[in-house]
Formats: sequence, structure tokens, C-alpha cells
Amino acid sequence: MQLKTHASRLALGLALGSALLAGSAYAEGTDTKRHHPKDEKFSFEGPFGTYDRGELQRGYQVYKEVCAACHAANHLSFHNLDEPGGPEFSEAQAKALANAVRIQAEPNDKGETTDDKGVPLMRPGTLADHFPAPYANENAARANNSGALPPDLSMLVKAREGGAQYVYSILTGFHEKPPAGFKLAEGKYFNPYFEGWNISMPPPLTNNGVSYSDGTKATIEQQAHDVTTFLAWASEPKMEERKRFGFGAMVFLIMLAGVLFMAYRKLWKDQH
Repeated sequence: MQLKTHASRLALGLALGSALLAGSAYAEGTDTKRHHPKDEKFSFEGPFGTYDRGELQRGYQVYKEVCAACHAANHLSFHNLDEPGGPEFSEAQAKALANAVRIQAEPNDKGETTDDKGVPLMRPGTLADHFPAPYANENAARANNSGALPPDLSMLVKAREGGAQYVYSILTGFHEKPPAGFKLAEGKYFNPYFEGWNISMPPPLTNNGVSYSDGTKATIEQQAHDVTTFLAWASEPKMEERKRFGFGAMVFLIMLAGVLFMAYRKLWKDQH
């Protein structure tokens, strides 16, 4: 009889435990669904949208001074910075920006890639160089970020559902307060626009975290807007050219349709 009682209690305990776990899982799945991205307006949206040059140049500054410490942009080279359709820095400005970074040098005339202390030989960057990656490889990136791998930013806007609005929302979502009862995982940060609300990246932006040379006030929202514009251009550098071509093609097709209609009317007007 005692054995039967213990078995009943055990069964009841397991049932209650399963119910609590199920309820917790349901609550977690419901409560931590990422919020819909903010409705931020960008100049490049719509069929006639274009990139704002000031935003692109300021966005590059935010990328260089904040994001590049952890994130690579492997598809971008310094010569892209002075090309039409992009930030359109002058060639001298682009050269200066490239020259300010250090790139691992090729072997010298003795075949050496390091100095006598084992430090890799470095050289100033040139327009032909890609943006340097912050880490030598994936293992080094994870080791410096508590096991998380910072994504490459050069295609991020195209790679994420929600595009520019999603990136902007993530960057500005760190300072929102979590709901009562929500507990962060160890080593994570609250961001309601990230699935699960637990994100490995610490808040990257702070008010006046950069000093804009054009005098624009560097609020978190302004920095997020500018760097998102820059990353949108990085993901689609030929967007303006594509839109111009598409508009020209539409005009041509409309004119062609008009000519064909007039020819049709002239050809068949005496046939009725």
C-alpha cells in the first residue's frame, strides 16, 4: 500500500512538472517572439529612391569607428568609397581613409612575413585593398566574442528579413526595458527585435559616440540611421544604376507601345 502511495505521488509530481515545463515553454515561445521592425524611413526606398551622400559618409564613419572592431565587410574595397553611386568621397579622401589602416604586408625581399620579434609586417592600405577583417579567422572571432560569431556586414541588409528596418531596429532596441519577469541568459543583452530577445552583441551605439565632421548631432538614432544606410549601399551598391535603367526601360516600352498603336491604327483604318 505504501509503495502504491509513493508511485501515485511520483506520477503526480511528474505530471505537474511536465505541465509546468510545457507552460514555461509556451510562455517563452510567446513572450520572446521578436517585435516587428520599426517603420524607419530611408531615402533609398521606393522605385525612385536614392542614397543620401551625407548619410553614406557618416555611416562609413560609424562603421569604421564602431562596427569594424568586431565585424568584417569582406565584399567592400576602399576604391568603392569614391565610386559613383556610393559615398562618393573624393579620390584623395578615399586614399587617405585607406592609408589610415594597416594591412598585413606581403613577404619582403628576404621572404619574411614577420619582424625579428615575430610581429606580422604591416603596410598602409591602398584603394585596391579590401576592408581589413578584425580577426584572423572564425576561431579568433569566436574566442573574442564569448563563442558568438559576429556576422559579416557587407551583405547583412539583404540577408536579414526586414532589411534596413530590421538592422535599424536592432541597433536602437538595446535601450528598451524588458517586461517584468523576463530573465536574460548569462552573457546576453536584451533586445526585443532579436529572436528570443537574448543577443550576444553588447549595445554598440551611445549618444555622441562619434563626432560627425559635418556637425550632425550624433544621437543613437542618427548613428543607427546612417550606418544602416551605409550597410544598405554595401549590400546593393548598384541600386541607383539599376533604378535608372529600369525607369529608362519603362519609358522606352511605353513609347514603343504608343508607336505600335499608332501604326496599328494607320494600317487598319481603311480595313473597316
